[in-house]
Amino acid sequence: MDRRIFLSNALLLAGGSAVPGLSQAQTAPAVVTRDAMRPQFPSGVQSGDARADSAIVWTRSDRPARMWVEWSSTASFANLNRVRGPHLLEDSDFTGRLDLTGLPAGQEVFYRVVLQDLHNERVLSEPMAGHLRLPAASHGKPLRDVRFAWSGDTAGQGFGINEAWGGMKIYEQIRRVNPDFFLHSGDTIYADGPIQAQLKLPDGSTWNNVVTEEVSKVAETLNEYRGRYRYNLLDANIRRLSAEVPQIWQWDDHEVSNNWSDSKDVSGDARYTEKNVPLLVARASRAFLEYAPLRRGPDAESERVYRHLPQGPLLDVFVVDMRSYRGANSANLQADETPDSAFMGRPQIAWLLDGLKRSKATWKVIAADMPIGVQVPDGKDAQGRDKWEAIANGDDGVPLGRELEIARLLREIKRANIRNIVWLTADVHYTAANFYDPRKAKFSDFLPFWEFISGPLNAGSFGPNKPDATFGVQVVYEKAPPSQNVAPSEGYQFFGQVDIDAKTKAFTVNLKDLAGSTLFTKTLPAA
Repeated sequence: MDRRIFLSNALLLAGGSAVPGLSQAQTAPAVVTRDAMRPQFPSGVQSGDARADSAIVWTRSDRPARMWVEWSSTASFANLNRVRGPHLLEDSDFTGRLDLTGLPAGQEVFYRVVLQDLHNERVLSEPMAGHLRLPAASHGKPLRDVRFAWSGDTAGQGFGINEAWGGMKIYEQIRRVNPDFFLHSGDTIYADGPIQAQLKLPDGSTWNNVVTEEVSKVAETLNEYRGRYRYNLLDANIRRLSAEVPQIWQWDDHEVSNNWSDSKDVSGDARYTEKNVPLLVARASRAFLEYAPLRRGPDAESERVYRHLPQGPLLDVFVVDMRSYRGANSANLQADETPDSAFMGRPQIAWLLDGLKRSKATWKVIAADMPIGVQVPDGKDAQGRDKWEAIANGDDGVPLGRELEIARLLREIKRANIRNIVWLTADVHYTAANFYDPRKAKFSDFLPFWEFISGPLNAGSFGPNKPDATFGVQVVYEKAPPSQNVAPSEGYQFFGQVDIDAKTKAFTVNLKDLAGSTLFTKTLPAA
């Protein structure tokens, strides 16, 4: 029999029994299939970076395999389309992705992934089903309201998968609001935070973790960085959300090590035997790009994380990278813009300004991995001065250091009269609604705007952090724990939900907690 004919028939056989659409009550994708002789899906499936006519589908095999994807606009898989994907081999930790193109704009897409064993191409896995909802075409009329969720900070401070508690439960709350996509605002893993079997909590109780070898110490090797992502995907709540909702990932510091920049030094940290920070960054970058369901960058900068993701006439999402191009963490008091004061860097700022000017969408969301006007300290420098991890520098005066870059960005936005920009972020492990008011700022040459903070997802809770007056931040709402590094079981885990009304174009933000309860609501009318 011709190999291609056999393969086509075999795939039909693999998906011959109807794979129903993913319902709200569906259990998480199984970690293993019934037949161990077939290729397995140890990390389930994910989708991401959805556009009107395309989306990334990601999976991981337990052995060398070829990835195949079948998709349809109906749950019955009538009129299915079959696409051959990449080989999944050892050099990528058996991960792979396929950019599905030619998809129907604005519609539901049902897909299933089949793995073809490369040791015996007649052996196929059971199909693993997934679902995603595409945005409308940017030039079309809004067909429906837009809803999405965001948060950040997963498995930090030693708080991993506590199965007796229900695992990483906030992911299930996010899934239940049925968002069009989920924006993970960084710290997708905590490579520098060992996860032990038990943590003693202040009230005398015990937090019990699932533990794997790779997460039991700080990540140094490529396998240990990869193991952090494998660990998170053991959680049933994460796998369920990943299979049903397309994601947008960005990164921050803990994908590598706490507060990493060019000044990061682990020479005195006994936990690390590998003292070469650039090498740690390289390994961490490889693991992130292997496991994130994001679209690859161009060859000129294949590891680029910042990108523009149009979500139809109502929304453009600009994912920025506040980590890869920054100068060293310092006292952050430079009087002029230099490489030392860079935060996003001139090329990225130019890209962002150009994209904002070109955008025809009603709303422009800047997905940031760190807040603007919140002080985030990073110890002391050699002179005993405070060092800073984010933009704010604790000096309430005119812009200095990294604030110079942000001041320039905000000034140019005003000059171009670009309206309806909202900043969304995480990082600081509490939730807040911040309004930036030029009438109350030391630097006032900008249009007023809102910044919303939400997190963590499954990590210790902290805050609130002190505001910095340079850009006139007004803390309209915040919720943080009464003490620092509070366990997830205390309930101080947060995510945000955004709803854009197709008729009024109003942008409504709901800050929510671990129980899915709404803590704060703000509706912004479209200018």
